[in-house]
Amino acid sequence: MYHITNYSKNKAKELNVIIKPSIKKDKKIDVIKNNKIIASIGNINYMDYPNYINEKGLKFANKRRALYKKRHKNDINVKNSNGYYANKILW
Repeated sequence: MYHITNYSKNKAKELNVIIKPSIKKDKKIDVIKNNKIIASIGNINYMDYPNYINEKGLKFANKRRALYKKRHKNDINVKNSNGYYANKILW
């Protein structure tokens, strides 16, 4: 099971959503608003920004963040999409 970091908890709070470990086996986090799952984010097989910081350091994490944002540029700005929440909460 994925451990939700304080980084992600704080980002979720800024977005006025609740996050919990995902009920989907291949996802990290379920994003909840008004008691309804509105997104399931983060492939369980890949790392995210706060975990890169913890394991590889800030410089490496910032490089991975830039690559993530470049790779997902078409969906991270689509408000209320899975990509939007993944970008805001995990990156």
